Amino acid sequence: MTYIVNEACIKCKYMDCVEVCPVDCFYEGENMLVIHPDECIDCGVCEPECPPEAILPDTDPGADAWLETNREYSETWPNITRKGVAPADADEYRNVEGKFEKFFSSKPGASG
Repeated sequence: MTYIVNEACIKCKYMDCVEVCPVDCFYEGENMLVIHPDECIDCGVCEPECPPEAILPDTDPGADAWLETNREYSETWPNITRKGVAPADADEYRNVEGKFEKFFSSKPGASG
């Protein structure tokens, strides 16, 4: 098992999860983070740290598609080991539905 980041992270990217990860398995895109599934040790410490509850175990319903998204982008985005600054408007996007279709960016992030 591993943990995944889903669309709830898009445009929020609080990064509290990065601070607690013992294996530095987070990778940063322009407007979300992903977890490298082969690096995650399934400790679960990141899950409760995520304000929009975007981190879930890959056994959750609907996590399959996100597992592949996390795998794909963790191979190209920079690794992030320290908490960066969340977007100023993160709270405004916290409960928005359909964020992947509306806002997802495949561009790498800048904090890595």
